[in-house]
Amino acid sequence: MRKETWTGIPTRTSGQTTRPLQDEATRAWNLHSALYYKAGGTPWRMQRHSSDLATCYVGVSFYRTANGNELHTAVAQVFNERGDGVVVRGGTAQISKTDRQPHLTLSDARQLLLDALAEYRTTHGHQPARIVVHKTSNFTTGEIDGFHEAADLRDIDHVDLLWIQRRGAPRLYRTGQLPSLRGTSLRLDARSLLLYTRGSVPYFRTYPGLYVPQPLLIRPATHGTDLLTASTDILALTKMNWNNAQLDERDPLTLRTAYRVGSILKHVPPDARIATRYAYYM
Repeated sequence: MRKETWTGIPTRTSGQTTRPLQDEATRAWNLHSALYYKAGGTPWRMQRHSSDLATCYVGVSFYRTANGNELHTAVAQVFNERGDGVVVRGGTAQISKTDRQPHLTLSDARQLLLDALAEYRTTHGHQPARIVVHKTSNFTTGEIDGFHEAADLRDIDHVDLLWIQRRGAPRLYRTGQLPSLRGTSLRLDARSLLLYTRGSVPYFRTYPGLYVPQPLLIRPATHGTDLLTASTDILALTKMNWNNAQLDERDPLTLRTAYRVGSILKHVPPDARIATRYAYYM
């Protein structure tokens, strides 16, 4: 590790200016978490009850190529409860005239999930019993049918398709100076739930953030989804970033990593094969 990485003071030859650093405790936490992971350890994992089904969490995101002229392409980031993941790049997406959001065709949605499940099986030696797909745009009928067809082909009965809106969600207010507690949820109706993944923390008696936290709005695309279970999973996945000692993050690991991977893949030729084992430590 370069000296200026720890001290923030550049060498004479680097030509860079002094950059701000986190406190030493945070830097030490991040450094030793990295060393522990690289030595083969798992820093922490999601809690799992003995009755919980083995779950494959998939984050789907979209990006433009570097020139900005080509259509969006889908990226899936696949994780299990240990935080281990693989990157799967999907087919070309289309911009819907209805909501102006990128969407997949039925066949591309089916193939994307089939590729994700194939990589999951290669990595873990078995198929999951449950699939959870996170996406920041609404699910079209074609996407819903495509994802369910892929699950049916692999004999997987439990599929949750969740539309996670990051903007435009109503906010909740508490009496006093501090914002809502992290983990606060409110059922708006049978098909939508608000979840604060960032917020005040009773242990610290304060809100460890700089801006007013905004909740996520969670909407299931199909009937039968348990919103409480879905929100519990999302809250847990916000803590699965091993590269961050911060108590809370807003986005679940599925979507956060899909964004990061998309920013990298936009520079990769479209004909290059992308299916890489990947543990989130960027």
